[in-house]
Amino acid sequence: LGPDDFVRILTEPDASLTEQYAGLMATEEVTLEFTREGINHIAQVAWQVNEQTENIGARRLHTVMERLLESISFEAADRSGHTVVIDPEYVDANLSKLAEDEDLSRYIL
Repeated sequence: LGPDDFVRILTEPDASLTEQYAGLMATEEVTLEFTREGINHIAQVAWQVNEQTENIGARRLHTVMERLLESISFEAADRSGHTVVIDPEYVDANLSKLAEDEDLSRYIL
């Protein structure tokens, strides 16, 4: 699977991963907004980690999303009423070191 496939998986199915996480955060009154560019960046990171480590296909998206939204999940109660925009800058800030460091990727993702 390539980055384009990952984008489709993140956006096209009913109850896609992006919709699931947005729904989960909505229970804490936190709004997640995924930009198109942010989704493309998530897909690129997932593909890159698959290429550098074990290629586990689309399952990689779950672990990448989990890591990407980890801080929001733990701080959701404190962010009630806020909107968090998931754009390329947010993705880089939360995943860039993981994607670049093969050893970290292997054990964390």
